[in-house]
Formats: sequence, structure tokens, C-alpha cells
Amino acid sequence: MNNFVQLVRNEWMKLLNQKATWIMAAILVLLVIASGVLFKIDDTATGVDAPTGDNWKQELQEQNEQLQKQEVGDIQYPGYRNVEENQYRIENDIKPTSYNAWDFVRQSRVFVALVSLFTIIVAAGITANEFRWGTIKLLLIRPISRSKILFAKYVSVLTYAWAMLVVLFVLSFIVGISLFGLDGMTEVYVYAQDGVYQQADIFSFTVSQYVLSSVELIMMATFAFMIAAVFRNTSLAIGLSIFLMMAGSSIVVFFMNKDWAKYILFANTDLNQFIEGTPMFSGITIGFSITILAVYYIVFMVVSWVFFTKRDVAGA
Repeated sequence: MNNFVQLVRNEWMKLLNQKATWIMAAILVLLVIASGVLFKIDDTATGVDAPTGDNWKQELQEQNEQLQKQEVGDIQYPGYRNVEENQYRIENDIKPTSYNAWDFVRQSRVFVALVSLFTIIVAAGITANEFRWGTIKLLLIRPISRSKILFAKYVSVLTYAWAMLVVLFVLSFIVGISLFGLDGMTEVYVYAQDGVYQQADIFSFTVSQYVLSSVELIMMATFAFMIAAVFRNTSLAIGLSIFLMMAGSSIVVFFMNKDWAKYILFANTDLNQFIEGTPMFSGITIGFSITILAVYYIVFMVVSWVFFTKRDVAGA
């Protein structure tokens, strides 16, 4: 166990000694701060301007009357929600809140894609670079099994991904409080799941969104890790992983009319579709998607292990 912890520590030391690691972190920090400043300067970028006065129920009712008069295809009134959400708030006495830190944290979830990109780069290089630089021989001559070395590298990738995700969440929260304030930790969040409006505690709901967003992040990092282990090529692993990450949804949509399309990896990576919004395929559940993801995950890990542990490194 001590050897394994030391291996993980060594991998982290390698990461921290690379300029690219700090550059990626700096890019994430700067983009979060820049987006916060943009939202602060441009009020329209924050979306809904909610009625928060004492007569908020009356204002929401007036909004509903205006919305119901609209013809299909008319331009949406700026700052208006929809009739169903407004009615749900009125009936359940849930007063809308002005744009605050929690809204910014939820909007900053778009940067999880950037964290995924950075993690793919790390996952692709952590094994392939050992072969490219010839340092793999120095690792394998040590009295430590190849399986343990491979697993230590993979754990380092996972801890990097989670560290960056925590940085994103905490930084977004700090920037959000600094620029937009906070109405409290017990704010009620209203959302629609498969057309039905519900409510949840804002803190637990936002954390769960970030946790579920990490699933796609981990799956794509594991895929890049596998490609790097198989082909020992950093560029191929990064390029193919990024392409699939960006084109995944389009691939699913292209085969949407096929019965087997729901088994495609990218039809199941977004688990947030089961807590807010509408699933891509009717009838599928979060349990189904987790099962599909587990199968893909096992395949990725087994392939990585087979190629890494059985490969001849004499010519590396």
C-alpha cells in the first residue's frame, strides 16, 4: 500500500512540475472570473429578471396572462419564465430570487467541458509520454507490478479531474458571492423533470449536478487513458477523445431512430438528464444508463490493463 501511495505521489509531482498543468489551471480560473465580470456588466446575460417584491405573485400572474396571449412562434418576453413554472411558484408559495451566487455556480457548469478537455490531455499523456520519452523502462525495472503502476497513473488522473472540478465549484461560488451576493444556503430551486415541475434545496441540487457532470468527464478521461495505453500516442488519444466528446451528441441524434441507439455511450453519459430536463430516449432510466456506462468502463479498463501489462517495452 505504501508503494502505491508513493507511486501516486510521484505521478502528482510529475504533473505539478509541468508548466502545462499550471497553465490549464490558470485558464480555468481566468475564464470563470471573466464570465462573472461579463454577467455583472451585462445584466441580460444572466437570463431571467425575476419579480422579487412583495407583489411577486401578482406580477407572475400578469406575466402568465401576457404569455398566454402570445401566438406560437412569437418572441418570448424578456425576463419571463414560462406559465407552468410561474404557476408552480404561485401555488407552492415559492418566491423567485434575483440572480445570485447559486445561479452563477449552476451556469459555470458549462466549464466542466473545459475540465474534461484538460483531463483528457493529462490522461493521454500520463502513459504515452513514458513510452515517448523512454522513461517507461525506469518504471518497470522497479520491483512493482505493472498493474500497480497502471492503476497509480489512473488514480492520479481521477484525482486531477476531481481536484479541477472542486476548484471550478469553489471558485464559481466565491466569484458569485463577490459579484452577485447570496440569498442564503436554503434557497429553493424550481426545475422541470420530464415536463413536471418540482423543487429542491439549491445546495444539494447544485452539488448533485456537478457530481453527475463528472461522469462524462471520467468516462472520456478513461477512454483517452485506454487509447494512450494501446497506441502509445498522445496526439491520437487527445484528438480522438476530444472529437468524440464534441461529436458524441450528434452521433446519437444521427442514429436516434434506431432501437440500439440507446446503447451508445454518449446517449448515457449525461446523467443530469434524469434530474432536470427530458431523457434523450423515452423509457430509459438512470439505472439503465449507469449499467451501460459500467459496461463501457470495464471494457476501457480491461483493454488498458491488457495492453499495458503485456506489451514488450524492449524497443521503447
